[in-house]
Amino acid sequence: MSSHEQPTPAPPPQWVIDLHEPRPIRSKPSGIPDPPGFTPSSTSSKRSATANKKAARTRPSTEETDTLKLKKAWEVALAPAKQLPMNAIMMYMSGNTLQIFSIMMVWMLFTNPIKGIFGTEQAFTRYETEGTKGRLWGVKVVYVLMQLLALGLGLWKVNSMGLLPNTRSDWLAWETSREPTEQAIFAL
Repeated sequence: MSSHEQPTPAPPPQWVIDLHEPRPIRSKPSGIPDPPGFTPSSTSSKRSATANKKAARTRPSTEETDTLKLKKAWEVALAPAKQLPMNAIMMYMSGNTLQIFSIMMVWMLFTNPIKGIFGTEQAFTRYETEGTKGRLWGVKVVYVLMQLLALGLGLWKVNSMGLLPNTRSDWLAWETSREPTEQAIFAL
């Protein structure tokens, strides 16, 4: 025997053996009755019926798939409208003063709808098939209108902050002074 022999590995713990071996099926003790309404044959038939249903499931038809894709496209188109009440409340609560928070909120109100309008085709490409191509046009129009509503909310906020030049005093630099038609000189 050489001095460099490997020792035999220790046997694995019992939990490892139990993990790899299936548990033996225990028979029901005869002293415990079945609960009311339980019959062993009915549970096995229900299990086999659900297994048959899963095995017998057919692929949905193209019409069903197109209908589902159209429903999902409508959800995407109406998603900006679901954000409008939250954005309106946040705009109202942020106040009309020029602060970093209100400026960031207005910036987001302008950039997100513009990005959404330019990304309309990309937002609906996964829903576009031969069967839904003609029907997606109206969905895309509604999506753009919802984005324009969000943009209008941003315009309302900019106007309420006084940053939108919509009064005559905002354009005084481009107005010329009036030329008087008569001059009055006071005599003493």
